[in-house]
Amino acid sequence: MSDESWAGKKACVFDAYGTLFDVHSAASKLAERIGTNSEALSNLWRQKQLEYTWLRALMPAHVDFWKVTGDALDFAMEAYGLTSEELRDDLMDLYLRLDAYPEVPDCLTRLKEAGIKTAILSNGEPRMLNSAVESAGLASLLDANLSVEEVGVFKPHPKVYQLAVDKLEVEPSEICFVSTNAWDAAGAAHFGFSVCWLNRFAKQWERLPGEPKAVIHTLDELPLPLRSETED
Repeated sequence: MSDESWAGKKACVFDAYGTLFDVHSAASKLAERIGTNSEALSNLWRQKQLEYTWLRALMPAHVDFWKVTGDALDFAMEAYGLTSEELRDDLMDLYLRLDAYPEVPDCLTRLKEAGIKTAILSNGEPRMLNSAVESAGLASLLDANLSVEEVGVFKPHPKVYQLAVDKLEVEPSEICFVSTNAWDAAGAAHFGFSVCWLNRFAKQWERLPGEPKAVIHTLDELPLPLRSETED
């Protein structure tokens, strides 16, 4: 994909969990307390977290992402025979302060300096997002933290992607959307965003409607900015 394909973009919108923030950093910090199944527990926690968003959207039985995250952790802990309420509380607390990936600040700074709007569009509920952003020192680099709680349904429902259009006051074609999750990238592309799939983990592309315009492996490879501050 040539760089010219990204000309005219006015906003760059990022998924949060797995894209800007390392969802496995919570469990990794408590690996000794979790034991030998630390990595497996973290993977199952994330798997069930996502599954519950999709299933609740279909049921429909919406609750916020904090509840979903806690339910998913409870499932994972039970699966590995962990019963400590203190451990559960500490893992949930760390989820509010997930580590940002190392290239995130430089990427957001580059976009802001070029006059491109930056935002998060996430399943996360507002308290979770604000906490993660503040903890990582990213607040000054983001124009908006957009939560699905404003529309009451999880990704990849089109109402979620429309939220970014409405809040940032740009057209879908003027948004570059970045997500590590292939299903999210597909949903955003199907909606009409120009999508960069951030394939951090060498995953396989999903068989879903919507195709990314570019596949990158780190945010350092993002084919933006191409719009100067003086453009309309």
